[in-house]
Amino acid sequence: METVKAVTTEIKSRGQLTIPKKIRDASHLEEGQEVSIIPVGDSVIITPRRLDLNEARRQLRRIMKASGLSEKDLLKGLAEERDLLYKETYGKKGR
Repeated sequence: METVKAVTTEIKSRGQLTIPKKIRDASHLEEGQEVSIIPVGDSVIITPRRLDLNEARRQLRRIMKASGLSEKDLLKGLAEERDLLYKETYGKKGR
């Protein structure tokens, strides 16, 4: 992950906080993604909320139903993406 220096931002009247683009990019935060805000002493840590397995399954089912993808199509696409990522990372085809 790219090292990003600390920045200052303002909490708006309704409690909204803008996370600067450089930090969102470096932390892989995307629009609509939920985050956890963890109090630590007088400070807070903001971290991406990780999906639990059941929530991930529900979201996958919703996406598959909305897109018309079958389980077979989804698994084939995942295998293709995995091979592409492996090739980009290690310079050769995986599996």
